[in-house]
Amino acid sequence: MNTVVNPNDISGVVEADRKHVWHHLSQHKQYETIDPRVFVEGRGMKLWDAKGQEFLDAVSGGVWTVNVGYGRETIANAIRDQLIKLNYWAGAGGNVPAALFAEKLLTKMPGMSRVYYSNSGSEANEKVYKMVRQIAHRHHGGKKWKILYRDRDYHGTTIGTLATSGQDQRAAQYGPYPDGFVRVPHCLEYRKQWDVENYGERAADAIEEVILREGADTIGAIVLEPVTAGGGVIVPPKGYWERVQEICKKYEILLHIDEVVCGVGRTGKWFGYQNYGIEPDFVTMAKGLASGYAAISCTVTTERVFDLFKDAPDDTMSYFRDISTFGGCTAGPAAALENMRIIEDEGLLENTVKMGERLMANLAALKEKHAVIGDIRGAGLFCGAELVADRATKEPADEKKVQAVVGDCLAQGVIIGATNRSLPGLNNTLCLSPALIATAADIDAITNAIDKALTKVFG
Repeated sequence: MNTVVNPNDISGVVEADRKHVWHHLSQHKQYETIDPRVFVEGRGMKLWDAKGQEFLDAVSGGVWTVNVGYGRETIANAIRDQLIKLNYWAGAGGNVPAALFAEKLLTKMPGMSRVYYSNSGSEANEKVYKMVRQIAHRHHGGKKWKILYRDRDYHGTTIGTLATSGQDQRAAQYGPYPDGFVRVPHCLEYRKQWDVENYGERAADAIEEVILREGADTIGAIVLEPVTAGGGVIVPPKGYWERVQEICKKYEILLHIDEVVCGVGRTGKWFGYQNYGIEPDFVTMAKGLASGYAAISCTVTTERVFDLFKDAPDDTMSYFRDISTFGGCTAGPAAALENMRIIEDEGLLENTVKMGERLMANLAALKEKHAVIGDIRGAGLFCGAELVADRATKEPADEKKVQAVVGDCLAQGVIIGATNRSLPGLNNTLCLSPALIATAADIDAITNAIDKALTKVFG
């Protein structure tokens, strides 16, 4: 007979976790000999686990999410107050926080006008894919149904979004995938595919080559991260985005920007695409939208896209025939409203730019000291350091050693990330995404830990 564990009995909680919780991205064989790590409290950028160990979080909740830090009482109160008043009504109807947050969000996104709610980044992206397919049927005679995606980008964990995964290890063992999703080359200049002067433009031209190969009349949309996240923190090279937009307009291809990671301040702008003058047709977001205090994602479109689904009321097949059950939960937009207020009132975009510059400067100093760092790149508080066995050949550092650096930082009480089980042979980039509240002392503590770890692992 199962018994309920007293939540104050931490040893019992850890054992309950070991016996009953199936963790994400984890091989559970290890928990036969070691305890799973259970976190019990967070404040600011600090975390404490069940053993009382303190950690500085340099990855915002492990997956680029807790943008305004832990322990925000005003967000918790906003959620509580809203749930008592009205916790839920299906998204076919409206509610107060959903209307108010949509209005507020769109003030930060000139040119965009409609917000569709769901509850995860994967789901938000899947909505776009469905919209593109429905537009193809309703307006293009079934043509323009294919969706382009980029090597090294990642868009979610559903079968549909994994069909657009540019990270082969993430997608491995889950196929076969649906047809109509076509890969285009990445734009990482450090590992450039073409030896040309204007690399950004050349990388974008490679997209046009794929379009012409597939047939422009078959391509409905392209999905791209403004800065590639889990694929190695890839900042697009000069000239890339301008050329991408030219190509999309030339062939009437809808531009879908996946802001699930970059959105809501991570790069120092409200959205990553705003660093590059991009005019998207779709923008998707999740993670930092409510800083992990409630589940929420948004698929945002232009009015032009929205109008493609408007028709006479008696046309039962014209509207977007989709539902997200928990897109109707009021906790998400209530939390997102307060999250946005905090970012505005505390000047966190400005802090992100300032602290991002300090983080990149510190990483540049580490690169001077450690030959194992082949490249550093980033935007705002979203930075990466690619580790190599040889700078001249750019041979990637051994993945086990990269993970050893992560492990040593953890032992020092600093949680950093790294590309992992994503890119065959190229899981060699350390990933840093501290909360937007980071101080100079936090940034220095993060890079000091990396310095010590690199010395220990690589000498």
